[in-house]
Amino acid sequence: MTIAVNRTGVPGIQLPGTPLPATPPVAGPTSVPDGTVRFLTIGGLELEAGGHLPDVTLAYETWGTLNSDGSNAVLIQHALTGSTHVTRGESEEEGWWEQLAGPGASVDTDRFFVVSINILGGCYGSTGPSTAAPDGRPWGSRFPLVTLRDTTAAEARLADALGIGSWYAVLGGSLGGARALEWAVSYPARVQRCGVISIGARSTAEQIAFAQAQTLAIRQDVNFNGGDYYGGPEPEAGLALARRIAHITYRSAAELDTRFSREAQHGESPLKAVSLGERGRYQVESYLDHQGSKLVKRFDANSYIAITEALMSHDVSRGRGQLQNALSGATAEFFVAAVDTDRLYFPAQSHELAQALPGEVPVHVIEAPIGHDGFLTEIGQLSEELRRSFFP
Repeated sequence: MTIAVNRTGVPGIQLPGTPLPATPPVAGPTSVPDGTVRFLTIGGLELEAGGHLPDVTLAYETWGTLNSDGSNAVLIQHALTGSTHVTRGESEEEGWWEQLAGPGASVDTDRFFVVSINILGGCYGSTGPSTAAPDGRPWGSRFPLVTLRDTTAAEARLADALGIGSWYAVLGGSLGGARALEWAVSYPARVQRCGVISIGARSTAEQIAFAQAQTLAIRQDVNFNGGDYYGGPEPEAGLALARRIAHITYRSAAELDTRFSREAQHGESPLKAVSLGERGRYQVESYLDHQGSKLVKRFDANSYIAITEALMSHDVSRGRGQLQNALSGATAEFFVAAVDTDRLYFPAQSHELAQALPGEVPVHVIEAPIGHDGFLTEIGQLSEELRRSFFP
């Protein structure tokens, strides 16, 4: 790893050989600038799979001002490797959903109190494998299996602490959409509106298969050490390979072909080499190498596994009967959207979800040639529909 903390000093990812920092402090009552990471300790948490975390801390950011009655709170959930930094606020760093949230945007931070929470198991300040266990050592291989229902239960405690009894809206894309859906079903009285973008009601067998290939790439890295690699060489090659696998599913075949075709990387020749190990790369290979290298610089490998397995657990009907029955208790108004070229979470899954929801729920379509990542880059296409449906 190349960083020990993120842009605001969030403990989590460690330089090899450096001591693990103490658990982040509890958020104080003093006001802080919008877009600043804060921390809240929520106590112990019993987990769905049977594990236990004795002292959980969640990192979060907020924008805007909460009404006296708490009626204007909006929760925006990040995707797999996302942070809490949805939009700039008073920070100079660009957020990952600037088109969606900010002054004058669909989720207008001049009107709404926007919250984003780093998922339990993450590495941007929330309790995760790289943070300290009660014995002071990183959790590492001892970190328990966490499901999306566990992450929602933890976030509900943070909402309580912030004085938010009911969310005006909860929304997200990809993993963030799965988290939003779980909120609406687990806590129907606490979610008035729910936006589920680029994901279905459950992770399918194919999606689990792609996820398993990614986690296995990390686990088979020579430096993984069963997950206890902190203070030594880290599984950077495995994490980079996992990102390569994932990124292929995030982009459409047409986008990759149009952008790279079969062109050689500049100065390299894929078809000239004395041996296989000496051949040059195609441009698309160089692109995937770049994506893998970028993630290694900012993310923890164990957190990648923990969050990926949480997404593998995604099945809103698990233990709740057939899908329609599982969704029947949700009282939120729903906004469902899909990317037309998505080959990770197919639009058909969004249609299946919409048809099972109470009432008539249309599926809005983002037209984006790039594939799944269109939920991030082209969310502006839904601005008018979101304003009309959720944020008039």
